[in-house]
Amino acid sequence: MFVERFGAEPIGTWSAPGRVNLIGEHTDYNDGFVLPFAIQHRTHVALGTRRDGRIRVASRFAGSPEHDAVVEVSLADLDALFPERRDEIPEWARYPLGVAWAVLQASGTDPAAATGVDLAFASDVPVGAGLSSSAAIEGATAVALAETWSLASTTSSLAEGASGGAADRTRPLDRVLLAKAGRRAENEAVGAPTGIMDQMASMLGRADAAIFLDCRSLDAEIVDLGFDTANLELVVIDTGVKHSHATGGYGERRAACERGAAALGVPALRDVSVADLDRLSTLVDDVTFRRVRHVVTENQRVLDTVRTLREHGPTAIGELLVASHASMRDDFEISVPELDTAVDAALAAGAVGARMTGGGFGGAAIALVARDRVSQVTDAATAAFAASGFAAPTIFTVTPSAGAARDA
Repeated sequence: MFVERFGAEPIGTWSAPGRVNLIGEHTDYNDGFVLPFAIQHRTHVALGTRRDGRIRVASRFAGSPEHDAVVEVSLADLDALFPERRDEIPEWARYPLGVAWAVLQASGTDPAAATGVDLAFASDVPVGAGLSSSAAIEGATAVALAETWSLASTTSSLAEGASGGAADRTRPLDRVLLAKAGRRAENEAVGAPTGIMDQMASMLGRADAAIFLDCRSLDAEIVDLGFDTANLELVVIDTGVKHSHATGGYGERRAACERGAAALGVPALRDVSVADLDRLSTLVDDVTFRRVRHVVTENQRVLDTVRTLREHGPTAIGELLVASHASMRDDFEISVPELDTAVDAALAAGAVGARMTGGGFGGAAIALVARDRVSQVTDAATAAFAASGFAAPTIFTVTPSAGAARDA
């Protein structure tokens, strides 16, 4: 596609994965804990350089006519475009162009001095399924541009709060800073109020492992999942119900979380314990209380899942997954009938555990399933959707995989 669109050969290709969040939903922007893993489905970007200081982007991953057009801007214009004039750019193109803007700012590089680039994208990460297709675009773009532009940052930029002589030392942009650039692009260039989890998972993924991420400190630990040893598969049931983080319900939930934290006088819901919930119930309305209760109990479920994985292995985490789904369905109210049907059918067919994953309002459910029961769970979910009059779901397994990297 690169040669077809741009009439030249690329200098290299890079890719970054989507992710599945095993547990820890809507906790990331509340400074909480999450446990995602990168998956084998990836977004690939081919990159070529130009001499005119412009950036052109093209894609073939969405299947709609608007994605067939090449979007072109001057690198020198990025600061003027984002965030104030972002609506002048097609939404899909704001992701890579926003990352270009964010990584240049993170490194202190003058956009007018950067080499022009052509970027062509292809992806097999399902869009709108809650598998973070957006973070895969951002991650692939970030690693490609950081390498091509040889971007570096002062140590003080990498470790916020550093002072003194540290500011005089530079090093290549690290994975955490690139993840932050992806989040900034999504927040400010696209206009979606997402947290940092998706970008960190796409950047830091490891084979057969999850990332236990503290979203306040951005400290990350690798947690072995042990799915293969336990003969387990992670089944994704994509409902086909599309969602968008840039609109409506997601922002409303985030605002409710901020109201709850303010009522308790804490910086974020990370600082609220389960024991604090009784006091909160007298300070806020019922809807805000239930939104907060989900986040507070979900944080505890993440900690319990990490401990259980380490002490007892993956077959013991099923009840935590089920409790997570119930909390999202009843307290955070981000499930939809298709997601509930998927979870209920998987559990009835013998899944170890199941829950919706992603931002909600559509997307996918996940089920942890014994390898010899995958076909039964698949058949049960398909039959349940048909019986409910829903369109057939797309069902597949995912494998914990490596993070963003150069491919060629």
